[in-house]
Amino acid sequence: MELARYLLDAVVVEKRSCRDVARSHGVSKSWVAKLVARYKEGGYEAISARSKAAIRVANRSSDELEDRVVRLRKELIDEGFDAGAHTIHYHLSLSDPEPPSVSTNWRILKRRGFVTPQPHKRPKSSYISFEANLPNQMWQADVTFVELRDRTKVEILNFLDDFSRVCVASRVFAVTTAPDVVATLYEAGGAWGLPASVLTDNGCIFTATYRHGYSAMESELFHLGIDYKHSRPYHPQTCGKVERFHQTLKKFLSKQPRAETVEQLQAQVDRFVTYYNEIRPHRAKGRKTPKSAFHSRDRARPIKRDRIYNRELRVRHDKVDSHGTVTIRYKSKLHHIGMGRALNGTRIVLLVAGRHIRIIDPDGVLLRDFELDPTRDYQPRDLG
Repeated sequence: MELARYLLDAVVVEKRSCRDVARSHGVSKSWVAKLVARYKEGGYEAISARSKAAIRVANRSSDELEDRVVRLRKELIDEGFDAGAHTIHYHLSLSDPEPPSVSTNWRILKRRGFVTPQPHKRPKSSYISFEANLPNQMWQADVTFVELRDRTKVEILNFLDDFSRVCVASRVFAVTTAPDVVATLYEAGGAWGLPASVLTDNGCIFTATYRHGYSAMESELFHLGIDYKHSRPYHPQTCGKVERFHQTLKKFLSKQPRAETVEQLQAQVDRFVTYYNEIRPHRAKGRKTPKSAFHSRDRARPIKRDRIYNRELRVRHDKVDSHGTVTIRYKSKLHHIGMGRALNGTRIVLLVAGRHIRIIDPDGVLLRDFELDPTRDYQPRDLG
């Protein structure tokens, strides 16, 4: 501003020529001439620096298009779905043969105040991530908690395919039990095929390792030929994909009317899973839907085993109770074995190999030898 005022005064006040002033101060004659012309139009205020931004951007999106993008974003947010620039582009492409690009959507959202600048993040190269190479190569499973309208807490059990991010099962339970996990596993396997491996945390409904036994799920996975993997204690990042799915699901549920019953909540969950699997493009899968990513490659399968599960081999010392029975837990369910009242108080040793159970006394005398029937709570003496 000071240089412009100095050059202008040299021409206007001192009556020097524009060429002479420009040559003396190393500037262009055309700029000095523009300063003089602007001064004559608006005085000294007119010579202040002006913005170089274009007065009109030829390729700027129309107000109608911007309103359409904003309206779609609000609709997705109200439904509890993802509403980023990529997702908006996908939804617009369903009805528009030439939808605005992802970058255009992002600029519209930023211009309208919907995009908040984020702090600098770590580069992606600094993260160590894992992804299965094939569908059903590994499933992740975990339980999360939500509340019904009356503040009753219920649980949602989720199974997620590690490769495609497909939600193969999402079931609501008042309290999730080990048999519920097994039943959900079989249900998901019937729809999507059984996986080659399963990854969970160390919750008691999944594993009984810390109790030096085996759970219903561990036993079923072994006999189905499915490898079982556990996350490191207090390290939820290992099961990060299903943990992230919990967040996406809860974001959707927070926008829905609070369910009054487990059945109502299950209906809301089913609606979300359908949208998530078949409509919503997933950023981690190149903006393909999880279902299309799942069907893009051949599926991995379990490996059948002929050997005995090593944790099914147990030796247990016990005593026959006053009713002439002894109890044993198989796949998280308690079973009673009839021994006869004549053996009340007798010290015994149970040799367990899966369902095959042999019972001897301390002297090694065989008292019972039979196959446990898991469908019966009471194992009568006539079984062996």
